Amino acid sequence: MTSSSQPGPPPPDRASVPTHRLVVLVSGGGSNLGALLDAHSDPAYGARVVGVVSDRPGIAALDRARDAGVPTAVVALRDFPDRATWDRALTEAVGVFSPDTVVAAGFMKLVGATFLGRFGGRTVNTHPALLPSFPGAHGVRDALAYGVKVSGCSVIVVDEGVDAGPIIAQETVPVADDDTEETLHERIKVVERRLLVDVVGRIAREGLSVEGRRARLGRGPGR
Repeated sequence: MTSSSQPGPPPPDRASVPTHRLVVLVSGGGSNLGALLDAHSDPAYGARVVGVVSDRPGIAALDRARDAGVPTAVVALRDFPDRATWDRALTEAVGVFSPDTVVAAGFMKLVGATFLGRFGGRTVNTHPALLPSFPGAHGVRDALAYGVKVSGCSVIVVDEGVDAGPIIAQETVPVADDDTEETLHERIKVVERRLLVDVVGRIAREGLSVEGRRARLGRGPGR
């Protein structure tokens, strides 16, 4: 069951928002969401968060959205008989906001065929490692265990795989000899937020083209 929160206003009419429309998918504290909300208040940014959709109720990210006056919805997997039905409900909930781009910001679920059929090619995600190395939920831990000297973060186009989509942008973060998973992850998060905000803004202003494994900011030749 999809439920919209009461405190937020209804989605604005598409014609009333002359900027690129963002829907952000969240599962936790919402630090990446907060960075996008800070950026979208500047008209020059070119994009605005018009909706936030969570797979969990009662999380801090929903509070961030409500405090910013952004409408929210919760589509919890436990409320559906299977993942396919949940995926259809998630697609419908996101579709209510008519997004130009969907941003998975700490969203801890894989989207399915229905979602990708509607929003594929325009859904982006971040990962705290330099893909294709160390995909999955423990990228920072795995990188440290492997003994890398440089880690970082990636912004990718979401596909059906686990952190497997075309890479849009990456930035490196040095690994210190005394780093723990927590200390390294905190430094990566700082870079990750900045990179995500930059990439999403450039998508809004310049466009995104994807051809096979190659993703590039800008409309591409002849577009």
